[in-house]
Amino acid sequence: MSEPHRSPCGQGGAIPLGWMQRYFHYGSRTLGAVFVLLMGAATPASAHPAPFSFVDVRIDATTVDLEVVMHAFDVAYELGVEPPEALTPGVLGPGGSRLAALLRERLHFTLDGRPLVVDTTAWSAPVPLLERQSVSLGARVTLERGAGAIEVKAELFPYDPAHQTFINFYDAGELTSQAILGGDDTSAEYFVGSRQGTLAVIQKFVPQGVYHILIGPDHLLFLVGLLLLGGPIRRLLLVITGFTVAHSVTLVLAVLGLVSPPGGVVEPIIALSIVYVGADNLLVREGRDMRVWIAVVFGLIHGFGFASVLREMGLPSGALGWSLFSFNIGVEIGQVAVAVVVASALMALRRRSDLVGRRVAVIGSIAVMAAGAFWFIQRVFFSGGMA
Repeated sequence: MSEPHRSPCGQGGAIPLGWMQRYFHYGSRTLGAVFVLLMGAATPASAHPAPFSFVDVRIDATTVDLEVVMHAFDVAYELGVEPPEALTPGVLGPGGSRLAALLRERLHFTLDGRPLVVDTTAWSAPVPLLERQSVSLGARVTLERGAGAIEVKAELFPYDPAHQTFINFYDAGELTSQAILGGDDTSAEYFVGSRQGTLAVIQKFVPQGVYHILIGPDHLLFLVGLLLLGGPIRRLLLVITGFTVAHSVTLVLAVLGLVSPPGGVVEPIIALSIVYVGADNLLVREGRDMRVWIAVVFGLIHGFGFASVLREMGLPSGALGWSLFSFNIGVEIGQVAVAVVVASALMALRRRSDLVGRRVAVIGSIAVMAAGAFWFIQRVFFSGGMA
């Protein structure tokens, strides 16, 4: 298997291969100087010049090619070989099965939600990469059908907290996505640029949108507050549509990084929007119904709240548009489901007794204001908000 371009890249950008080669090359000289100094001070020490590993995942229509490159220090430790320079092909050959067993235990792949098993016998014999002080193993897995999404979970050397694993995803021969695993980040997911990949994005992000609107009590309470006064179906649809369009706009702007207000400001304002909608319900009486405009104005703020959730999920850069669209569709499905239940219950109540319906609207509005006030105080004074 040919040696791919090594470009460890995360949020901070790429590190060229030439830089890594010079790092490894001069690292041995630096270690030698440090060793002399420490020996002069009679202080024993050991060092690991570059705690990095690389996993290349090359996805094609019917195959997934894998290549794992591990630093010689790590391989030598696992095989009990000393010094690392002694890892010649003759030494590595007998240790190949042990390294393959290590990868089986600590490197896991999931294809479209199903485990992708790489048998220990599928890995090639380990090959030393002398110029990079590393060891390479490769494997090929044949697919029964095209892949939509592949997830990599890696904890290759869990005893080394500084170790990082760079994941490179290649789609149809092109390097399309990269991730860095280390510390608490132990997995990376990639959606293939194909019809199956698009379906995989939709299947993941639509349910996530539904889930996050249903577990977001502040967004739901704002929506319920807008519905408490009831009214014609057409008016309620305009309110829901206004809220949907507004938060969809800011959701996209925030996820694309065009507008990114801090969460410490957004979350308290969302709480105030809930207080406002409850107060407006109590003050409107027979005045002009401004709920559509309230939904639009404050919906813009709520969109930034949805964006913070979506960013934490880790959006696939190669399928950003579909993931945004799918997540938003899920949010709307959840919203409409809640709105239908709440509006239907309020309408049924008013048909039975208009007086009871009005009292429920008043009590509900007071409860909405109280909850919003509680969240505002909590987010400003106990969560470091508005700072």
